[in-house]
Amino acid sequence: MDAGELDPVCPLSPPVPWDLLCAGERSVFPVSRWCFSRRLSTSCGADLICCRRTAFSYTDSWTQTVITVGRKKSFLFSALYAACILGGRHVMKQREKFELRKPLVLWSLTLAVFSIFGAVRTGSYMMFILMSKGLKQSVCDQSFYNGPVSKFWAYAFVLSKAPELGDTLFIVLRKQKLIFLHWYHHITVLLYSWYSYKDMVAGGGWFMTMNYLVHAVMYSYYALRAAGFKVSRKFAMFITLTQITQMLMGCVVNYLVYSWMQQGQECPSHMQNIVWSSLMYLSYFVLFVQFFYEAYVGKSNSSAKTDVKKSK
Repeated sequence: MDAGELDPVCPLSPPVPWDLLCAGERSVFPVSRWCFSRRLSTSCGADLICCRRTAFSYTDSWTQTVITVGRKKSFLFSALYAACILGGRHVMKQREKFELRKPLVLWSLTLAVFSIFGAVRTGSYMMFILMSKGLKQSVCDQSFYNGPVSKFWAYAFVLSKAPELGDTLFIVLRKQKLIFLHWYHHITVLLYSWYSYKDMVAGGGWFMTMNYLVHAVMYSYYALRAAGFKVSRKFAMFITLTQITQMLMGCVVNYLVYSWMQQGQECPSHMQNIVWSSLMYLSYFVLFVQFFYEAYVGKSNSSAKTDVKKSK
């Protein structure tokens, strides 16, 4: 069969990604192609994989090299990020703030679109695993890291944690309030993602899918606000609640991985990762709950007390 051809025995029908069909061959898949087949036989699948690998290869060694280098440099990136925050805030003390409205709209919109695509791709795969194989497989399955479609979005997810640091640049240049939660979250997510990706630890599919979903909503909200649209305060509250839910789910997933590992079931991870991941998600949960109270509950109580005083 020549490269670029489709196997004629495969009838055309609604597209199904290969990583939903050929679990035993995931390690040799390309990054993202489709097989238009209702009933994918073993021979058809093998032919298609061979064809698509020849025409659309994906360099795993290059991917691993980039991640390995990034893993080694992640603490350096984090240190530089922290230094830029301190230096930038010091410089901006003597300057007028920048508006940067148009760049902020473009930045937020780009990350929103990226997150929406990521949420759709990883979310559809997550739903398939949940419905066809159950909760345990959705947590422990490593195919999120090496399936043809999900592999690309896992890789993109890890790499995106570096440019997402740019969020802070806008806060510093616009002289907005920079809270501890913001920069702490950026640094720890970058470190954890880059260290966990290479080990292909269990739970990664859930972590990626939840993050993509939350970021899709969050950056869409930021883009609308930056563009000058009036968005209800309740929408901001909803975003924070989804973030709190995400952190709770992260803790639950870590518990499930630990529990299944203790029972001797196949769920690839290691104690060091579970401990650090659990501490990270637990700290996020506490900080987001605190932020929610201070931003929405505390302010409401203060406003109510002020109104009462004015009416006296």
